[in-house]
Amino acid sequence: MYKNNDDVLNIVYKINESLTYDVDNKGVVTILEKQNHKVQNFFRKLKFKIPEYKKIAFDEYASFVFLQIDGVKTVKEIGEALELKFGDKAHPVYERLLLFLNHIEVNSRYITKIES
Repeated sequence: MYKNNDDVLNIVYKINESLTYDVDNKGVVTILEKQNHKVQNFFRKLKFKIPEYKKIAFDEYASFVFLQIDGVKTVKEIGEALELKFGDKAHPVYERLLLFLNHIEVNSRYITKIES
């Protein structure tokens, strides 16, 4: 798949177009996942209070990274911006960054790789 570290650092991601999210005035991102399973809709019709969206709030680091994802910046550029903003608190930068990006791509499907 990837031959070396440079290949990994040159990956570019974009936010999935179907994803709904909010950004508050402090830059914190909240993901809004639609809850529209048949069972949930059935219970809503019976007047159960089931929210339409599940809200997932990111911390300041995850929010910063998420907002850097624009379909243009590489993983390396996002890592450099993260280190510039948070300094030593972001270390180890790329290990943490790649783990987070992998999670929101593979498990949550919030982002996708742009094939070059």
